[in-house]
This record gives sequence, structure tokens and C-alpha cells, in this order.
Amino acid sequence: MRYLGLDLGTKTLGLSISDKTGLIATSLFTIKHNLDFDYLIEELKKVVIEKEINALVLGFPKNMNNSIGEKGELVLEFKKKLEENFNIPVFLEDERLTTKVAENILIQADMSRKKRKKIIDKVAANVILQSFLDKRKRK
Repeated sequence: MRYLGLDLGTKTLGLSISDKTGLIATSLFTIKHNLDFDYLIEELKKVVIEKEINALVLGFPKNMNNSIGEKGELVLEFKKKLEENFNIPVFLEDERLTTKVAENILIQADMSRKKRKKIIDKVAANVILQSFLDKRKRK
């Protein structure tokens, strides 16, 4: 089972992919989009076919009090679009603090702020996907 992790931001979509066993997540790349979901769907179709993806894992940004804010509503809208265009499961994974975790990983790697900004979304997608995979492993 191969999963594709997605971290939706307002300007970019970070992608990560699992190995075929569904145990290890690896960062892929980032797609610039400016909230053009139709463009994103077309780009994701290429990745899903080329990488033989069996399921999508979409980061779901809840507020710390567990409520759903504006970004959460945007993700739910994108999830609906994904489900309409792909015949594979779309899972939501709580992504609270994942960008902070990704930022800390890059800081520990002594990466400059400029370089961090370019790759933060794909690293966050990796954190989201790995968290999802780890939870499935424990079940």
C-alpha cells in the first residue's frame, strides 16, 4: 500500500510518499497553486498514476481547542474535490504543530531561513504522513 501525504497551504502543496510497505515516509516536492484546486488535481493525477498511489493522506489543521477554523474548512473543501476526482481513499490526519516540528527539524539540520522557506511544506507533508503511518502500524 503506497500513500501520498499532502500538506495544503494557501500558496503551495507539500507532497511526501510512503514506501510500498507503508512504513516510511519520504519528502517529494512542493506544487505552487494559489488555491487553484483544478490545477492541483491535474498535477496530483500525474503523481498518483506515476507513483502507483493507493491512498491520500491530507493534513487537517484543527485549532488547539479541536475546533475547525478557516484553514480547516479549506482542507475539507479540498478533500471533497480529491474524493470526486480520485477513486482511492482520502484520509485526514491532524496536523497541529507539524509545521513547527518540520521547522525544528530543518533548524537542527542548520538550514538557512531562506532554504527552510522553500522546503518547509514538503517536510511538513512528510511529518503528517509519517504520523499517519506510525498510527496504522500500532493498530
